[in-house]
Amino acid sequence: MAIPPTATPPNVYDAEPIPAAAMAEVERLLQSGDLFRYTAEKSPVALLEQEFADFMGTKYALAVASCSAALFLSLKSLGLERGARVLIPAFTFAAVPSAVVHADCVPVLVEVGDNYRIDLADFEARLGEDISAVLISHMRGHTSDMDAIMALCDARGIPVVEDAAHSLGTTWRGRKIGAIGRVGCFSFQSYKLVNAGEGGILITDDADLVARAVIMSGAYEHNWKKHPVLQDAFARWQNRLPLYNTRLGNLSAAIIRPQIAEIARRVRDGRRNHDYVAAIIGQSPWIEVPPPLPGEDRAPDSLQFNLVGMDADQRAAFARASAARGVKVQIFGLTTDNARAFWNWEFLGPQRELPMTRAMLARACDTRLPARLKKAELDVIATALVEAAAEVMGGQRTLPHDGPRELAYGT
Repeated sequence: MAIPPTATPPNVYDAEPIPAAAMAEVERLLQSGDLFRYTAEKSPVALLEQEFADFMGTKYALAVASCSAALFLSLKSLGLERGARVLIPAFTFAAVPSAVVHADCVPVLVEVGDNYRIDLADFEARLGEDISAVLISHMRGHTSDMDAIMALCDARGIPVVEDAAHSLGTTWRGRKIGAIGRVGCFSFQSYKLVNAGEGGILITDDADLVARAVIMSGAYEHNWKKHPVLQDAFARWQNRLPLYNTRLGNLSAAIIRPQIAEIARRVRDGRRNHDYVAAIIGQSPWIEVPPPLPGEDRAPDSLQFNLVGMDADQRAAFARASAARGVKVQIFGLTTDNARAFWNWEFLGPQRELPMTRAMLARACDTRLPARLKKAELDVIATALVEAAAEVMGGQRTLPHDGPRELAYGT
């Protein structure tokens, strides 16, 4: 099976165009110069917070400068003591342990298995090590067993913060990811489902927690009165909390708001594209795509897969062979200074060895797969990956029925 000579690898880095409604609102704001979220009670940021909370089915939302800021404020708003130990997955982005450190807490890493989910045996064992909070990263949109995690944490009175930066639109047994723990945090960075270049938001049903977060985010001199939250909760914390000034601006909110209506369609298209490519490359004996957990309805924002039966040199050769075909593949554990490899988080100091996570990262691959791609473009990507694996392992491996075009492409 070969890529037709006229087939060009698709551009996987551009996002979808920003809706026209956003462009019109940005123009209005630029004409008025009204860019600060607290100039008016019904600012674009305030409207975004209400609309996002309604979308997620929670009482409160606070829009901030990034998902990292949301994670940081969530931990600070839990009232954790300095030096509190926070359990996080060893497979996450460096910004997550950084947020824990920034909140004056200590990250404790837990093993992650070949399916990119938390190893529950290690998770339960680590919970007994004086853990004050748990921060779950649904890394690359892969959801760990939230029933088991919440049961273990609830039994010990340990609050759970969800890092759902990659998981907007994912559900767990019918519940929206990000709305299961005490707080959920999302990203609006360019490569996320909703794109504002930068930005983040936290959601919660806890009035006191969100009051603390609002003040610390930079609601100085009673600007918190412009938030629809219990005012007595704010009054308890006025002048008692530091201001970190992580607010979101009106321009970013104006870009985000019209995209909320696009989430369901983007989730549908992204899942269709992911499942189509996964079915093709999964026919290769050298590639494995871990299936979702029972109860997980994932909103994929990219494609992850494991290389099977390859040593380190062969995995590196696979990445080169894919790149030569126009499809860039990142192998988490082999890419120099990868921010998702826990051994590169040197700012944490010495950590216990995590052989399960290390072995997974050494063979786990990541490639972009935007929801906007069409079937012909997906065929190019899938074919390139299968051919690259076959080239490295020696011997042509053909797929059934003459390749991907015979496989169903959902609507």
